[in-house]
Amino acid sequence: MTMLALTILAPLLAGIAALALRRAPEAIALWGIGTGFLAAMTVLAGAVAGDAAQLVLPGLPQMPLRLVASPLTAVISAMVATVAACVVVYAVGHMRSDPERPRFFGILLLFVAAMQALVLAGDWITVLAAWELIGFSSYLLIGFWHGRDGVPGAATRAFLYTRSADLGLYLGIFVLIGQAGTSEISATLAITGTPALVAGLLLLIGAMGKSAQVPLQDWLQRAMAGPTPVSALLHSATLVAAGAILLIRVAPMLPGGALLVVGLVGGVTAVVTGLIALAERDLKRLLAASTSSQYGLMLLAIGAGVPVAALLHLIAHAAIKSMLFLGAGVFQHDRNSTDMEAVAGAGRARPLVLAGFGIAALALAGIPPLAGFFSKDAVLAAALAAPGAAWLAPLALAGTVLTGAYMARALRVLWQGEAQPVSGKGMGWMSAGMAVLTALAAGLGFAFAPLEHLLEAELPPEGTAMILGLAAALSGLVLGWVIAPARLMGPVLPRAQRGFAVAGGMDGLVLRPALAIAAACERFERHLLAAQLGLVRILSLGTASRTDAADNRLYAATLDLGRLNLRLGDRAETTDTDGIDGLIFGLVDRTIAAGRRLRLLQSGLIHRELALTVMGIAVIAAVLLTVPIIS
Repeated sequence: MTMLALTILAPLLAGIAALALRRAPEAIALWGIGTGFLAAMTVLAGAVAGDAAQLVLPGLPQMPLRLVASPLTAVISAMVATVAACVVVYAVGHMRSDPERPRFFGILLLFVAAMQALVLAGDWITVLAAWELIGFSSYLLIGFWHGRDGVPGAATRAFLYTRSADLGLYLGIFVLIGQAGTSEISATLAITGTPALVAGLLLLIGAMGKSAQVPLQDWLQRAMAGPTPVSALLHSATLVAAGAILLIRVAPMLPGGALLVVGLVGGVTAVVTGLIALAERDLKRLLAASTSSQYGLMLLAIGAGVPVAALLHLIAHAAIKSMLFLGAGVFQHDRNSTDMEAVAGAGRARPLVLAGFGIAALALAGIPPLAGFFSKDAVLAAALAAPGAAWLAPLALAGTVLTGAYMARALRVLWQGEAQPVSGKGMGWMSAGMAVLTALAAGLGFAFAPLEHLLEAELPPEGTAMILGLAAALSGLVLGWVIAPARLMGPVLPRAQRGFAVAGGMDGLVLRPALAIAAACERFERHLLAAQLGLVRILSLGTASRTDAADNRLYAATLDLGRLNLRLGDRAETTDTDGIDGLIFGLVDRTIAAGRRLRLLQSGLIHRELALTVMGIAVIAAVLLTVPIIS
């Protein structure tokens, strides 16, 4: 469990340290990403050995937070850690002269930690928290060079598009938790019937936003405003992968209707964004459109009912696409642009980089024995064996042909043209990261059979799929190399260059109407507030007048009562002075006078006092003797 936590904590703590210390960010980043990589590999080794680790943490009442290292989550975590490590190594060289390196590495590592939390989450509360952190940190990474023209807009667009689709994720999770009575993911996957269909379609909306599926694909191409390592990481194993990972994990719950919708969304995206990539005039935007297309193929495999095929293509694509972006970053550094005309012939000056780029391009196209050949065959086999094969198989084949075509076009542009002098600064670190990714793009397919055994999954027969897939890949490569896009696409080219926007695309259909509705709501709210304030003033004035009259009456009554109390006090004072005081003082005076007279009797003469005593006794005796006679 320690290694399970360290998979997340190592990049998290390193990211915080890089931001706080702002010293030696490269060393801190390498330590954090390296430790996280070792932890992820240890967790994977434990999963292979049958040790499914789990970490339970306090959370909401009756809903603890969970991290689970099942075979599936351990494999995806290892993929994220591997690609992230290669990208960070590359970034050490690529970002060497940027003064904001601490901020870059800090946010990048926080992003990796959030992605690992999403992958290993065993409950939906953790999924939501990690999902939000991924969206926020990706916004910061895309907008890293926020002082440049267009960068803030690109970051904001990416954030708004994905956040809009996130509403589906929230509603879907609410349905699942409400039906299951728990937030544990494994328990919610047992839901069936209408709740499963509704939840599945809602989760699909969230996945479409993150994985840039039609019609929410536009933001991904504009996200190229960030540094090259950011593009490589976001487009391969992290941000864009989140949607596909989500659907792979919930695939056992999805009913047939939801699966068909998922497959159609993916198939349409594979074709539409494949055409957009072929029509692109910018190398990095071509790769971005390609990302949407490849994740479309993954969703197609999920919709075909074979999520393991989507997982294999996800793993292969992570290594392939990150290498393609890193190679494009080298060419961009040499020519200060990624425009097709600007990078023409850039590969001649960098033969080793071009070789790695070419291997990754051929792997993505599906040429054996490279990794993409095995994963594309798995996707095609799933499409051919699916209940909706009549719809899914043609879309999968068309997506494969387009993949070969736009990758051949990119290779031709990089090869044809004049070589120019280049600088070798920072290439040591950059070459190290690209070398590992190139090796994975080439040989990762041979690990797929053991991976299927680990996941206890079985792919459909691949004989026909292998033949059709290879034919489609070769056809696409030939067409893309020989025929220019203008001739190959004909009247479709202008529409593809506009992203197949209808009525202004998502900006016209969703964004501007949403902003207009928001503005109208704001105006209505202001009018409502003004009306409330006016009503309050009217009511307060009437209440105030009545309150003043009552207050005046109360004041007058208080004054009358005060005057009465004063009169009673005056009379009490007169009675006290003239009556009680006079009586008391008179009694005192008489007592004093009587005392003076009695004092005369105390003369001090004994014979007089004896005479007085005898007289007193005589008086008493006379009284006592006369009492019986009277009675």
